[in-house]
Amino acid sequence: MAIQQGGAERPLSPLTWRPMTPGDLDGVVAVAQLSFPDHPEERACFANRLELHPEGCFVLAAEDGPVMGYLVAYPWKLNAAPALNVLIDAIPADAEVVYLHDLALHPDTRGGGHTRPVVERLAEQAKTAGWPAVALVAVNDASSFWARNGFEIQNPPGMAEKLASYGDDARYMVRPL
Repeated sequence: MAIQQGGAERPLSPLTWRPMTPGDLDGVVAVAQLSFPDHPEERACFANRLELHPEGCFVLAAEDGPVMGYLVAYPWKLNAAPALNVLIDAIPADAEVVYLHDLALHPDTRGGGHTRPVVERLAEQAKTAGWPAVALVAVNDASSFWARNGFEIQNPPGMAEKLASYGDDARYMVRPL
């Protein structure tokens, strides 16, 4: 990948995962809109998650380039899926797992092997902090992708109703650590 600068083309530095900052939020929203057009979330939602649990928020970017991907995760209750595009007042005191709210890549970066490193980073971080598992809701027919990353479909009682707003293909999945 290269960019034009002063009439000359120069290569972008390699894409790497780094902690998200408030300055990244516009880029995060842009990637989210491309990745999840049927599940839109406002900038305030991402800002809320970043404020509540910054250690679970990462972006994929070159040192001198735009946000090309992001991951947002935070402690949550097992067998519970937070509503989409809703602000959270606080991390639940009785949180049982790390909930992977979103992982998205800009279409230009998909297929480049960028997801596994950040998923493994999150899993290791969660395990080190003493969490027994990472949970998520797979959307857009992504359950096979998540299965390749160690997640298993779970069907706890009442979950189907909770997932209704996520779409017909939504699956609640858990990765034991």
